[in-house]
Amino acid sequence: MKKSLFTIVFLIATLTVSAQEIEWMSMNEALAAQKKEPKKIFMDVYTTWCGPCKLLDKNTFHNEDVVEFINENFYAVKFDAEGTEEIDYQDFVYTNPNHDPDRKGRNAQHLFAHALKVSGYPSMVFFDEKSDVIAPITGYHTPKDLEIYLKMIANDDYKDLTTAEAWKEYEANFEGSFE
Repeated sequence: MKKSLFTIVFLIATLTVSAQEIEWMSMNEALAAQKKEPKKIFMDVYTTWCGPCKLLDKNTFHNEDVVEFINENFYAVKFDAEGTEEIDYQDFVYTNPNHDPDRKGRNAQHLFAHALKVSGYPSMVFFDEKSDVIAPITGYHTPKDLEIYLKMIANDDYKDLTTAEAWKEYEANFEGSFE
């Protein structure tokens, strides 16, 4: 009896932890949410063919610390940089007019990704509470690698990091806690 009760409790706890996910939304949804409750935006810019994008999604965006921190501090946006979503951003509607639905693999880059100057995948773009771009970071990042950027942006520390030396000092003194 005790063993089966322990097993049930363990399974429920495991399912609860593994069910925790980032609360992804579209950019248009995040922009609308910002108008009601200002909050920074964290955008995952990916493509369907990108291997490192899939690893980022699997390994980093399912990490409990990352999930909890992003959900608490940001509106999280998942954006296909070669998709067809229309994005109404700062009085302009961005589309992907050259998208070919019959094409396999790489496709035309969405005009919004182009406007954000995304040059590699995956990329993560941070926006402030007024939806202005703060900074992009490119490439695969482990939870520990991503933590410094998430916390620096969420805490507004980036506003004081105006030189390479200031960044190096910040990075050297940063004490992470993500597993």
